[in-house]
Amino acid sequence: MASVKSSRSIKGVLTLIFVMLLASGSLRLGSIGIAVASSPADGDIFASDAEPAQCMTDAETAALMEMLKTRAAQQDEVEAQQSERQLVLAKMEADVMANLARVEDAEHRLAETINDVSSASLDDIGQLTSVYQSMKPKAAAQLFEQMSAEFAAGFLGEMPPASAAGILSALSAEKAYAVSVVLAGRNANAPSE
Repeated sequence: MASVKSSRSIKGVLTLIFVMLLASGSLRLGSIGIAVASSPADGDIFASDAEPAQCMTDAETAALMEMLKTRAAQQDEVEAQQSERQLVLAKMEADVMANLARVEDAEHRLAETINDVSSASLDDIGQLTSVYQSMKPKAAAQLFEQMSAEFAAGFLGEMPPASAAGILSALSAEKAYAVSVVLAGRNANAPSE
């Protein structure tokens, strides 16, 4: 019995939905008929003699339109400012890149100059070492007595051991000791591994 009652209520609901759909369709068809009836008699809805209908705006719509125009003008101004900033940033970036290229070029030239000076300095030291080495040990020792221990050790370290020993033995005991300490400690801070 419950299933028959349930079946009747479903049929009733479906019938109600069907009737509502028919009513909705007929209302829509009726509104189309009104629109067709109010169109121009000759069927040309785009006739040139017909004046376009004017939209009437109320005060709120007019205020909203004015606010939208103001906002659009502000947006255009912001976009123009951003375009200007982009141009300025692009110019600044180009300037930075040009300056960076100049700095890199100057750095390269400075490295070459330092290399040239270092090479010339090493050549001069090598030549002076050869001069001291070819001198008699007693004459060279007189010059080495006047030098600082670090400076004298630099020359003696570049000489062959026999020449360095001859000059070192001709030095005073104090000077020979100071130069020996510098020579011994030259590589003390060098990494062992």
